[in-house]
Parts: sequence; C-alpha cells; structure tokens
Amino acid sequence: MSQDKVVALEKAMEKLRDGLTLLVPGFVNTGVPETLIIGIIDKGYTNLNIISNNTSVKGRGIGRLVHENRIKHITCSHIGSNTETVEKVVAGEIDVTFVPQGTLCERVRAGGAGIGGILTPTGLGTPIAAGKPIIEVDGRLFLLEKPLHADVALIHAWKADRMGNVVYRRTARNFNQIFATAADFVIVEAEEIVEVGELDPDQIMTPGCLVDMVVKIQGAQV
Repeated sequence: MSQDKVVALEKAMEKLRDGLTLLVPGFVNTGVPETLIIGIIDKGYTNLNIISNNTSVKGRGIGRLVHENRIKHITCSHIGSNTETVEKVVAGEIDVTFVPQGTLCERVRAGGAGIGGILTPTGLGTPIAAGKPIIEVDGRLFLLEKPLHADVALIHAWKADRMGNVVYRRTARNFNQIFATAADFVIVEAEEIVEVGELDPDQIMTPGCLVDMVVKIQGAQV
C-alpha cells in the first residue's frame, strides 16, 4: 500500500515554527506557493529566514510575508519589483543578502546534491565577492560559493498524486524543481491532486521520495 501524503493545510502548518529557514520558489507571481504562504500568515509565524529569487510585489506571494513583517532575513536575487521590501530593507527591518540569480539556483542545487559548493566567476571584483574564497583553476579565478539548504521547502505544483509525485506546468516550474531537493522537509501545494498511477511516470518532475506532505491549493492561482 502506497503512503498517502495528502493532508489539510492546518496539519502541514504544524511542521513550521518561528525562525525557520524556508525555500520559497516562484518568479514574481508565477509558481509561488501562495496557499502555504497564507497558512504561515494565519498561524502567526515570524522571524523567518527566506531563500527565494525575489519578493514578488506588494500583496502577492512573498510580498504578503513582507507586508505582515514575518521576514527577518532574505537571501535573494532581486527586490526592486516590491517597493515595500525596498523600504523595509532601507529602514533596517529586513536584512537582505543578494545573490546573482544563476548562482542562487546553483547554490541551492549544491545544497540538494550534498556537495561542498560551486565555483563561479560571477561576482568577481564586486561586493558579492567580499569575504569569499577565490580559487584559481587552469589560470582562471573563481569564487567559491557555499551551498544553500533550508529547514522546509514550500513548493507549488500543477499536479501531484497522493504519494507526492509532482508535475509542474510550463514556466511555473521555475525554481520549484531545484528547491524541492534542498530542504529537510518538503511541503507541496498542488492545483490538482490525483490518484497514484494517474501521472505518466515519464512526466514526473519531482519524485515522491522527496516530498513529505501534499496540500490542495485554496482558490485560483497562477
């Protein structure tokens, strides 16, 4: 008998607590786990450390967490689309660590793969390189960027079966597939939940062995 990983949102939220490090995928408002974000807000969790590409826009996605003052620190590539994030960073209410987008994704991939880091020339000669080891390989210089790993990953899926096998839809895949590999606990919100065997095995993008819980999304999402 296969393990049924489908749970109510309230049950999934019991796995979270204040101060956790969370991987939150999405590109602006696409592929963002908004149901899980709303669950966090409703439970009152705060002092969160977020790893994400961006902070969406005011009132959507991670922007909800920004507006509700739930984020202590964010590691991301860009915040300019959300003026509220910019204001809170300038005011010292949120700490931010900027990471180039490709480097961010590769650091998370390294965290999921269990390797010690990546070598990249991106950031050499800029503030990004401050305090980081510089390694020469075949006459070229590279920054050693350490892996990123989280306590929990919040993933948005198009479809998931009851074992946690996942399919993403088009550009909503973005960072979801990589982020699902790099956390101690993985919660998937799915637009549609199907029975085991209904997904074409050749189409599964994140296998159920990486997923701990599946929640049905609430309301229409992108």
